[in-house]
Amino acid sequence: MQTPPIQLLIHGASGRMGRALLRLAAQRDDLEVVAAVSQRGAPIEEAGAVPVFAAARLGEAPDFDVAIDFSLPDAFDALLAHCVTHGRALLSGTTGLSPAQHAALAVAGERIPVMWASNYSAGVAVLAELVRLAAAALPGWDADVVEAHHTLKKDAPSGTALTLGAAVAAGRGSPPHYASLRAGDIVGEHTVQFSGAGERLELVHRATHRDIFARGALDAALRLAQLGPGRHDFGALLLADSRR
Repeated sequence: MQTPPIQLLIHGASGRMGRALLRLAAQRDDLEVVAAVSQRGAPIEEAGAVPVFAAARLGEAPDFDVAIDFSLPDAFDALLAHCVTHGRALLSGTTGLSPAQHAALAVAGERIPVMWASNYSAGVAVLAELVRLAAAALPGWDADVVEAHHTLKKDAPSGTALTLGAAVAAGRGSPPHYASLRAGDIVGEHTVQFSGAGERLELVHRATHRDIFARGALDAALRLAQLGPGRHDFGALLLADSRR
């Protein structure tokens, strides 16, 4: 008997990531998007026959297994509350969340499966582990995280840069310096640089297409639907799969 597809709600559906999620999910048999939510609820070409709801009408959306959120911080709280109330999993890639919002996500993890990551690409998950190892091995070297994104990206440093900075701190106990560039239509580039006397080590990830993040988020949502309550880590999930 074929397993029914996991039912998704896409939150932030009118944005770049939301549109990519809608388009790629439609190509899969193991996932089904049952609702799309955007700020205004205007029609979205990539949604096809999927109903689109304004954020203020979130409560009218049909039931789902996992909500995938790539929106803005001011839209996050209502979605989190909705998922907790209805006992549904939440996967978020929204950056710029406040400490209070991250704390609320951790509390929600006591009741539902939740996952937050600044970046859902496999390459960045592996990069963060490499950065942690390098930082531990080079404790006296200067450390810098340099990131570049398109001109419309609002937060700086990027969420991914902060994640990589946390990996530096985990490895050596102190954070790096950050530098941000906003130019053109750059999807995302991150360089972690360790500089010592007479030598320099650079660990680099370049994203050339936004689909890598959408695919990673969809794969993670499929796994999250099968997990129990808790705050689950994308990188740990990915690395655990690779060791099987």
